[in-house]
Amino acid sequence: ANLTEKQLNAVKWIFRYLKGTINMGLWYSKDTSMSLTAYVNADYAGCQDSRCSTSGSAQFLGDKLVSWSSKKQKCTDISSTKAK
Repeated sequence: ANLTEKQLNAVKWIFRYLKGTINMGLWYSKDTSMSLTAYVNADYAGCQDSRCSTSGSAQFLGDKLVSWSSKKQKCTDISSTKAK
């Protein structure tokens, strides 16, 4: 498959990023628990201006945060239970 110029530039950017962060990382001792834990939450029309809902999540591998997100939704959820 042929890459477009935009895709090739994205791949180059990723490799430059990886090269610049080669000495950064998460270190786990051999005794570390490798359990994956995820937390998710959402509100109901929490934005006072638009009445839109916000949802978020955090994922941990052992005791280290490996991923997170927070997003203002484009609409109001019917309920916070359904948003989760």
